[in-house]
Formats: sequence, C-alpha cells, structure tokens
Amino acid sequence: MKRGIKIALSIALLSSLSFAGDQFAMSDADRAMYEEMLENNPADMMIANGSELLEEYCGGDAGLAAFFGVSEEKLPAYIAGFPRYLPEFKQVVGLDQALQGLMSKNGHKPFALKSSDMFDMSAYAKSIANGEKSNIDINANQHMKDAYALGEKTFIQQRGGRGLACMSCHSPEVIGTILRTQPLPDLSAKGNAPAATWPAYRMTKSSLRTLQRRFQGCMNNALLKVIPLGSPEMVALEVYLTEQAKGSEIAIPGLKR
Repeated sequence: MKRGIKIALSIALLSSLSFAGDQFAMSDADRAMYEEMLENNPADMMIANGSELLEEYCGGDAGLAAFFGVSEEKLPAYIAGFPRYLPEFKQVVGLDQALQGLMSKNGHKPFALKSSDMFDMSAYAKSIANGEKSNIDINANQHMKDAYALGEKTFIQQRGGRGLACMSCHSPEVIGTILRTQPLPDLSAKGNAPAATWPAYRMTKSSLRTLQRRFQGCMNNALLKVIPLGSPEMVALEVYLTEQAKGSEIAIPGLKR
C-alpha cells in the first residue's frame, strides 16, 4: 500500500526570526502571511504532485524501497541518510539523482534536476522521512569521507572578484547579523537546519526549491560562478551541511522567506 503523505512543519521554523535584528526580517504583513503558511504551506500541493509522479515513474514508495534494497518499513530511515554513496552510481549522490537513476531503470527519461517535476518528486521522496533524524554517515566509506572533505573545502573556499565564500555569511562570527534585511542563519541550528527543512517553499519565489537550488541562489547573489546541480562539488556541499544538521528532525516541505 502506498504510504500516506506525511507533512511535518516544525514550530522551530519560527525561531529563526526571534534573534537580534528580526525587526528587519519581515514586515508585519509578511510575518502574518508566514505564520498562515505554516498551517497551509502552498508546497503541500506540490508534495502531492510529487507523490503521483513517484508512483507513475518509480513505482511509488515500494518501487523506491526495492531500488534501494530496503523494506518499506526501513525506507524513511534510509532516506534520512542522503546524500550517500550508491554502488550502482559509483559515486556519492543526492536523493534527486537517485530518483533520476530509478526513472532511467524503469525506461523513462529522467527529469532534469532543476525541473519543477523533479523538485516536487524529490520533495515528496524526502518527506517520506519526516519525523526521522538526519542520519548521514560520512564515515561509511572513503567515498563519503572524500565528499565531506570536498564539501568543507567548497564551503570555505573564497571565489570571485570579491573573494567571498559560503563561510563569509555563515561563520559563527557573523550569524545573526543583517544582510539584505535578513538575519544570517546558523546552518547547523538544530530544529531549523537547512538539510532537514529543504526542499522548501520560498515565499519570495512562490515556488518549491531544493537545497542545492538554494545554494545556487546564494552564489548568484554573491556574484559567484554558479556550481551546477548534481556536480561533485554541489553534492559534496550538501554532504557537508547535512553532516552539520545530523540529528535534526526532517520536516518537509519547509517554509522559507
């Protein structure tokens, strides 16, 4: 039987607005809209579409579990461990890339990683793990160790004419300060860690986005060369931040300004 759609939105999402400088984060109207969307996240419809897509192209939850070689009962915990090394891919992959592989195996042309259909399907697939703790294992094998090391390097590496890095806006020294009217978040904050709350609905984009797509948005804003979705560096960056979020409860779809 197909698993029922599980929607889990943590109250902790609001906590990111409660530290110093939150008076700049949202107008009263935007805050009221945000609080309403916590109860009625527009992405819920996209998650439902993702469930239908997974059923059509991947055989639903059962097909996904069979592809990963686990029981449906263990599927949520398995998904909570992504990104992970998959032998059939011979590399560390994100959940969306695994879905591409399953679509191809089933004789379908895979959705592009930046397509709305892939965003919807990967968001539903990750929502299967709602309520689970993020359990990525960077010591599972050398591939994961290497991916973590590359992700850390990508996070701290200065690039572009301004010499900016992810660390420039997310080091402990600057967390909570204001940039473009927004407090800079702690990417490892338990209960609101990005790796546990993306894919998420972005109010300013009126659309569902994945974590890697959000990385690209940051790179664009910083005038950095954008790293391609699904590239070794981008997957490694997700590995690095997912490790920081280890132990956080997965709650998909998230809601972000």
